[in-house]
Amino acid sequence: MVRILVTGGAGFIGSHLIESLLQQGHSVVCVDNFVTGDKRNVEAFHAQGEFELIEHDMIQPLKVDGDIDQVYSLACPASPIDYKNLPLETLFASSYGTKHALDLAVEKKAKILHASTSEVYGDPLQHPQTEAYFGNVNSIGPRSCYDEGKRYAESLVINYANQYGVETKIVRIFNTYGPRMRKNDGRVIPNFINQALNGEDVTIYGDGYQTRSFCYVSDMINGLLSMMNEKAFSGPVNLGNPEEISIKMLAEYIVKLTNSSSEIVHLPVGEDDPKVRRPDISLAAKTLGFNPTVALKEGIESTIKWFTT
Repeated sequence: MVRILVTGGAGFIGSHLIESLLQQGHSVVCVDNFVTGDKRNVEAFHAQGEFELIEHDMIQPLKVDGDIDQVYSLACPASPIDYKNLPLETLFASSYGTKHALDLAVEKKAKILHASTSEVYGDPLQHPQTEAYFGNVNSIGPRSCYDEGKRYAESLVINYANQYGVETKIVRIFNTYGPRMRKNDGRVIPNFINQALNGEDVTIYGDGYQTRSFCYVSDMINGLLSMMNEKAFSGPVNLGNPEEISIKMLAEYIVKLTNSSSEIVHLPVGEDDPKVRRPDISLAAKTLGFNPTVALKEGIESTIKWFTT
């Protein structure tokens, strides 16, 4: 039995990852400090297999008894509200948190996958974004705690691999959505769904013609698993769905799917808000066989159902 540790395991993506790992028969150790993760996301896992929950802040060194074969490093606040309210916690999760996950991997001789983000590309001047693009990031802007933290973490991962010989993987996650998202985390899909369900104005920042590409969580989990189990490739690699949609069209779509009477209103655009976001996933398709299959309509309907139950 493979024993796998997941930092940030009680979060949105982390909990779906753990669920999949348990279904595959693995032993899983979940580490979370519950600043943005939710215990309710993982409560049922105790009855589903070899599952252990450790409440711990990855800003501090982590000690775990026994062998660890794989580490998924996912611990980091990851929404606009978090950047505003938890800027230092976000920076420290990417810096100290990633370091301590890497230290554990070195100690246990474990393979480690680091969850980076499309935010390393900033407000991109290349579209779609390839892994070779170095990005357009404001190091002192309101989003810098996240995007610069993740850029630093990537460098940390690469240099640990070079200096200590630990087997590392880097994935750059593009906008992911689905059940277990926090309802008030400030990201666009939960914002729109909650506003529409409550009959409130659906708020768009700017003209709404900025674009995003949304990947349903089950497709993202398949990508993470494929990357961890790929033997010859360490990344970085983009994981996301290249289907692109404007924020305005997304808002209209969600209002329609929820049968809402909400009006769409426009507010001033946020500083450094990316104008476009779309992954080039040709490298992931070639090396991992990665091909998202969940259509936006299916994914949004599933997410709406979760928000209403």
